Amino acid sequence: MRPSSSADVRRAFLEFFKNRGHEVVKSSSVVPSNDPTLLFVNAGMVQFKDVFTGREQRAYRRATSSQKCIRISGKHNDLEAVGPSPRHHTFFEMLGNFSFGDYFKADAIAFAWDFLTNVLELPKERLICTYFKGEEGIAEDSEAREIWRRVTGFGDERIRGLGMSDNFWQMGDTGPCGPSSEIYYFNGPAVDLDAFGQEQTPEGFGWVEIWNLVFMQFERSITDGVATLTPLPAPSVDTGAGLERLTSVCAGQLSNYDTDILHRLAETAAALANKQYGGTTSPDDVSLRVIADHARTTAFLIAEGVVPDRTGREYVLRRVMRRAIRHGHRLGIEKPFLHEVALEVVQLMGDVYPELVERRALISSVTLAEEERFRQTIERGLGLLEERFDDMKARGTTVLDGRDAFQLYDTYGFPLDLTEVICGERGYTVDTAGYDAALAEARERSEFKGVDQAALPVYAEVAAALPEGVRFVGYDRDRAEGRIVALLANGARVSEVSEGAACELVAELTPFYGEAGGQVGDLGRITSPNGELTVEDTLRPKTGLFVHRGHVARGTLRVGDAVDLAVDVARRERIRRNHSATHLLHFALRQVLGAHAQQKGSLVGPDRLRFDFTHSRAVTPEELARIEELVNERTLGNHPVRTEVLTMDEARTRGAMMIFEEKYGDVVRMLTMADSTELCGGTHARATGDIGLFKIVSEQGIAAGVRRILAVTGEGALEHVREVEGALANVARAAKTTPAALLDRVEKLVLHERALEKQVEELQKKLASGGGGGVDGLLAKARDVAGVKVLGVRSAVTDRGALRELAEQLRDKLGDSVVLVGSEAEGKAQLVLTVSKSLTSRFRAGDLIRGIAEIVGGSGGGRPDMAQAGGTEIGKLDEAIESVYSGVAG
Repeated sequence: MRPSSSADVRRAFLEFFKNRGHEVVKSSSVVPSNDPTLLFVNAGMVQFKDVFTGREQRAYRRATSSQKCIRISGKHNDLEAVGPSPRHHTFFEMLGNFSFGDYFKADAIAFAWDFLTNVLELPKERLICTYFKGEEGIAEDSEAREIWRRVTGFGDERIRGLGMSDNFWQMGDTGPCGPSSEIYYFNGPAVDLDAFGQEQTPEGFGWVEIWNLVFMQFERSITDGVATLTPLPAPSVDTGAGLERLTSVCAGQLSNYDTDILHRLAETAAALANKQYGGTTSPDDVSLRVIADHARTTAFLIAEGVVPDRTGREYVLRRVMRRAIRHGHRLGIEKPFLHEVALEVVQLMGDVYPELVERRALISSVTLAEEERFRQTIERGLGLLEERFDDMKARGTTVLDGRDAFQLYDTYGFPLDLTEVICGERGYTVDTAGYDAALAEARERSEFKGVDQAALPVYAEVAAALPEGVRFVGYDRDRAEGRIVALLANGARVSEVSEGAACELVAELTPFYGEAGGQVGDLGRITSPNGELTVEDTLRPKTGLFVHRGHVARGTLRVGDAVDLAVDVARRERIRRNHSATHLLHFALRQVLGAHAQQKGSLVGPDRLRFDFTHSRAVTPEELARIEELVNERTLGNHPVRTEVLTMDEARTRGAMMIFEEKYGDVVRMLTMADSTELCGGTHARATGDIGLFKIVSEQGIAAGVRRILAVTGEGALEHVREVEGALANVARAAKTTPAALLDRVEKLVLHERALEKQVEELQKKLASGGGGGVDGLLAKARDVAGVKVLGVRSAVTDRGALRELAEQLRDKLGDSVVLVGSEAEGKAQLVLTVSKSLTSRFRAGDLIRGIAEIVGGSGGGRPDMAQAGGTEIGKLDEAIESVYSGVAG
């Protein structure tokens, strides 16, 4: 029987190729582990890229997988096909089979045809196959054409030749490449061969590609601008079939959104919006499809440690989430909803992708927090747009100013593509060039912390005079000799500075590290024969420019002076230790908490290190202990810290950990210490043993899905241990014992305190009951007021609970009555008023006690039959108690 659900199609595909000698390989993370140039894994072959290029060898030569993929380009409006289109998604699963120099075209084509027609039972008359027809000097793939004829029995009307844009694939400008073949399926009541090559209709009618077979048979090289194709010694195969599309054609549906998972998500969104999902092209159904698709992307990205933010992958996630939230707002959903749809993704797909279940709480909390944040500004942002639309209409323009679009992004959190969509709905466009200019200006203002924005033009002038930049020699040296090339004071270039002046100094070279990558700048001294600068910070206001900021300690410094630049070595060594410890901490976090624990920020100073990472909950004491243990094991191992300068491709091949948001050049520094391999431009210890003791000081949450660890090393760790030991000794001294016996002493004190508390509680109860006739004496003070028994008394009871019990006891003994009991506790007045339930229609305890509480300078309230109050004017307590009689009478 033909499979019709996503799970059935996925299972059938993997089993089909497993039975034909393929290794079933688990989907890799959707976040590439070794390629900071790639936002997301966007095809099944990405995890096998190094295998195809020969950089990696595996134990198998045939593989099959169902790969999690995300395809969202950097174009402003690339998301807009998702929702209106029946087949576009941001997240999808790519089914694939791969040959690494094993089988080639004949088997790949035969496998595909066998699976589609015999396993999925797709009607042959609804299929068309393509091959590369030859173009740009590359010969036609006649081999593939003949294989298709032999396998399918089709003639030329169903085996179509296509050009480079459709049927030729290459990994880049150079490298493996080759022709490809595609298989198309016709959706609609009657097959129309003449419609091949036309776009599907919005309803889903027409030809849709369901499988792509790539035949890597050439190596492309370029010499003197001329490209050459050389046959590969071991041709390979890379195929990809979208699970959603295959499932839709198997289920006889025109739209991917009518398949089991996506349809369920659309219906979940519809229920939250109090709508019905009809699968049409109506605006409401489009919005529901957007939410269904974007909820999947949201759940999978957050599960892998990506949280919404303003740059990189995080910003892509924010764009997706806020587009979904805006569509929910459009549907009239007034409360946060996206987290509920994302949790439905967990429910539907968690059995195949267990990381969704493991990070369910993270998915929910991060999604909810992002929606709550956006909902705080969305109305104001839409209001601003309406104001701009009115202004544009009055001025007769249809283009929204780019700076207004940037304000919507920067102040109200509107991604540009969201602003473009809203404008498009009203017949307007956006000045994207103006937006990009405003964004670039903002980035330049914020890129370098601590930089005087007014001085940026001066820094640019200095940098322009140094085409090779300032030469940094601080990796190997703490001291160097050079020459002053620029001096700045009060934001302007000067030729000399004298004693006491604040200034900034640029030399032709420097051993001083400028603040970057989370590591603080170096301090120290710069001296010439005639003067000395105390360096109080080192900045990098522009790439390649190191600026030493400080005060002239003596004499005069002039441009052109020869100088000796000396870093504060003791401080630098503490920074080195802390920086290397962050690398080991990052490794340990991923080992203990999981691969999702990715760096989100850091600060490396001389006194401590701070490390922010993605995780959905507080790290347990046991986990923190294990993290400390892993780091300290590697410091005790005294592993050398090796630095290599490599090309980005070499570092990626070596498995270096990379942070997507970091800016890497073509040549990078790779740091290896023990089990950690990361790209880093900072200064580090020479061996892990230099770190000394590593100690975590605190762990806390700083944002939804982001945790922070503060830690110390070396002398800082020793100081921390001494502080803890000192505090422990002081506590032991106060408890009249020794630190070793402190736990036993505290446990005994706690037990003794509990016994005393129990005695006090019993005494309070005895006191409240009068201890032998006292209650009867209190009852004798009751008065008849307007036919109601009213009693106001003062008690020595200090416990509020006991005071409440006394009031209830007096009320019950009096019968239908109003009772007020007051007492003094810790220098304040406390009052409890109770009313028999039969009288609450006439007297409400909460109303009565408010006026009484004002007398003692306080406030109160409660239920109709019981209320409490307190106040600071203890001298008026008796007056307040007496007022209950007039309160009932009044």
